[in-house]
Amino acid sequence: MEKEIRKVADGVVRITTYSERWYAQTINNLETSIPEVKFFPSVTWIGEFYPKGIFYMKWLASKGWDEAEAIKTAAGDKGSKVHLAIAKLLENEEVRMDEKFINKETGEEEELSVEEYECIMTFVRWFQEYKPEIIAGEQVVINQDMEYAGTIDFVCKIKGELYIVDFKTGQYIWPSHELQLSAYKHAFHKWQDAKLAILQLGYGRNQNGYKFTDINDKFELFLAAYKIWEAECANIHPQEKDYPMRLSLKIALDPKKSSKKKS
Repeated sequence: MEKEIRKVADGVVRITTYSERWYAQTINNLETSIPEVKFFPSVTWIGEFYPKGIFYMKWLASKGWDEAEAIKTAAGDKGSKVHLAIAKLLENEEVRMDEKFINKETGEEEELSVEEYECIMTFVRWFQEYKPEIIAGEQVVINQDMEYAGTIDFVCKIKGELYIVDFKTGQYIWPSHELQLSAYKHAFHKWQDAKLAILQLGYGRNQNGYKFTDINDKFELFLAAYKIWEAECANIHPQEKDYPMRLSLKIALDPKKSSKKKS
């Protein structure tokens, strides 16, 4: 089934379907003190409502819808395994070439591909060159006032300056990526003065194999995308359904036929 439910922090679960992504947080009702679940749309989902630009539309037209969706799915699978490997490195653990990580599309553990391992190698190269001071690895942030949530990849200091860094394994930076980072910055008051950057890994257009790009704060544009998201999705809520573990028609047997079989 095209649905992923993953615990991403204490009391926070991320729910991803084909067209939606929510963060569900368990909080105590201020009036009753009874725990209840509150849903927040994800930054990435909201960002998809911002126009992607003419270059993206040309790319989509050149590939066709089905092929473009297949490419994006494959890119997402690669990115998720690379993110998991980097999280392990940031915990000061080793990542082996033959190590297995979960493919979120299949739910199965898979070895890293050569391309994925090269992305991780370029992260190590960047880390050794820039020597960032680690502040936080992957971390969920929730803007309670505006009611959106997301997951920051990396917070660090580089030459004394605070950075919020997003990891990408693609060759392009789209406007929605910039909005995504801007939303993260404004979700957590402690990081209001942080700089924003995108680290592209496995980048094929220079000898380093990575590209580190400073991003301007475009929170106003994120708010515009949020307004469009509200207009289109105001009545959408996560579906809460109970699914039985087994299915059966429970067809009643004819007693005469049943007796014949026994004899």
